[in-house]
Amino acid sequence: MIARHFFVSGRVQGVGFRWFTMHRARALDLDGWVRNTPDGRVEVWAEGSESAVDALEAALKGGPPGAMVRSVSADAAEPRLQGRGFDVTF
Repeated sequence: MIARHFFVSGRVQGVGFRWFTMHRARALDLDGWVRNTPDGRVEVWAEGSESAVDALEAALKGGPPGAMVRSVSADAAEPRLQGRGFDVTF
């Protein structure tokens, strides 16, 4: 199990990015959350197998239709949410 903390910038709010991320993460059986930040980015915490977290990172770089992702930053973290599922937070 690994965890990564992502920040996604570009046109990522108001385009369904959080819901896109939640559906992808759940399909990959990841734990974590996604939320908008006040500065216009989307923040994502994801943990699970390395291959699943890598797959989510690849999806974040593309985003849903209507999004224009400029950058995705990722920092390694310690897993802490095992078994809690993946949700959109507000």
